[in-house]
Amino acid sequence: MGVVTDRRRVVRVREGARAARPDTLAVEEPLMVRLVDPGPAPGSTTLTVTMRTPGDDFDLVAGWLVSEGAVAAPDDIVAMRLCPDEDNTVEVALARGVEPPRQRAFATTSACGVCGSDTVVEVRAGLRWPVASDPVTVGSDVISALPDLLRERQRAFDRTGGLHAAGLFTADGEPLYVREDVGRHNAVDKVVGAALRDGALPAAGTILQVSGRASFELVQKAARAGIPVLSAISAPSTLAVDLADECGLTLLGFVRGDSMNVYTWADRVV
Repeated sequence: MGVVTDRRRVVRVREGARAARPDTLAVEEPLMVRLVDPGPAPGSTTLTVTMRTPGDDFDLVAGWLVSEGAVAAPDDIVAMRLCPDEDNTVEVALARGVEPPRQRAFATTSACGVCGSDTVVEVRAGLRWPVASDPVTVGSDVISALPDLLRERQRAFDRTGGLHAAGLFTADGEPLYVREDVGRHNAVDKVVGAALRDGALPAAGTILQVSGRASFELVQKAARAGIPVLSAISAPSTLAVDLADECGLTLLGFVRGDSMNVYTWADRVV
C-alpha cells in the first residue's frame, strides 16, 4: 500500500487574518506499466505511464488492461509485481495468446484516461459482453442512496477533500468494491481491476457510481467490464450519452437526493 496522503505547509487566510498550518493533501505520483515477456528472449516494454494516487496499484493495472480490451479473466494475467529496481513501476506478464494493448506514446494524466483513442463504433464492436441484454432493473430509491453510500467510504477524501471515488454496487445497493484516486478514470480502473482479480467479470446486474461527471472514457470502461448501469453525481458529456446509448448502458447524471436525469435506456430505472 503506497502513501495516499501527505502534509504540506499552507498559509490560511480568513477574514483578513493569516495563520500558517499544515494541510493534508492527496498524493499524486506517476505509475509506469511495463509488459514483461517471460519467453526464451526475456524483455520488457513500457505500455503506459499514468498519474495516480498510490495504493491498489495491481487493481489499477488490471482494470486498465480490461478497459483497453486486453484481458477478461484473472488467468489472462500470469503475474504482476512491483519492480524491485524502480519506484512506481508495475511489471505485468500476460498469458500466452493474450494480445497486449497498444503502447501509449504519451503519459496519461490524472484528469484524462483514453482521451478519445477509440470511437463509439470501435468501442461497441470491441465489447466482450453485450450489456444491452442485461435484464437488471434498479429502483430509483436505490440510485438516490448511492452517492451517500459512496461518500461514506471515501476515507482519504475525508482527510484531503481532493480525491475522486468509484464504487460498484449490487442492484439492491450493497457495496462490492470502492476505490479512491486523484483521477476519476483511475478510481474506475481500480474498481474494475478488483472485480477482475476476484473473477467477478462480467459485472452483470451491477451499478457503477462515480463521484464526478460521466465522460466517454468512463462509459467505455463500464461497458467493457459488463456493467449495465453507470450513475454520476454530475453531468455526462454528449459523447458519453451517445456511447451509452449505442452500447445499451443505462446512464444517469445529476444524481442528487431524490432527483436524477436518466439519459439512456431508462426502462432499467423503476
